[in-house]
Amino acid sequence: MFEGDRHGACPFFMSMLSGVIARLDRLGSLLNRLVEYLLATLGMSMALIIGVQVFCRYVLNQSLFWSEELARYMLVYLSFLGATAAYHRGLHPGVDLLTARLPGPMARKLRLLGHLLALFFFMVLIISGTRFAWFVRLQISPALGIPKWLILAIIPASGLIFFLYGLIFLLRELEELRR
Repeated sequence: MFEGDRHGACPFFMSMLSGVIARLDRLGSLLNRLVEYLLATLGMSMALIIGVQVFCRYVLNQSLFWSEELARYMLVYLSFLGATAAYHRGLHPGVDLLTARLPGPMARKLRLLGHLLALFFFMVLIISGTRFAWFVRLQISPALGIPKWLILAIIPASGLIFFLYGLIFLLRELEELRR
C-alpha cells in the first residue's frame, strides 16, 4: 500500500483512470452532440415528409406511397437515438426511492450495481439486435425497396452508444468510490 493511499491503489493507476475517463467523457459528449443533431434532422425531416404527404393526399388527391413507411422507419431511429441522448443527459426514467434513503457509500454501491446491470442489458441489446438484423438481412421493405437490416441496424448501434455512455457512468462511479 502506498503512503497516504487509503484504498491501496497506485497513484499512477488513479491518474491513468482519470485520464481515460476524461477522454471517454469527451468522446461521449461529441457522440451525443452528433446524435442530437441527427435527432433534430430526423425530426424535422419526418415532419416535412408527413406535411407533404398530407398536402398531396388532401389537396392534390395523390398519395405519396413511400412517405408513411419512411416516416415509420424514421420514428424507429428517433426512438432509439432519442433514448441514448436521454440516457447521456440523465433524463431517462429512474426510480431512486431506495438510493435516496440509503447512506452515501451504500447508495454509491447500489448505483454501481445499477450501472453494471445496465451494461449487461446494453450487451444483450447489441448481441440480440445484431442477430435480428442478420436474420432479416434478405428482406426488402415494400415501399422503399431498401434492405430491412438497414432499419434494424439501429438496435445494435444504439446498444453500442448506450454501452459507451454506461461505461462512462460506471467509471465515474468507480472514481467516486475511490475518493
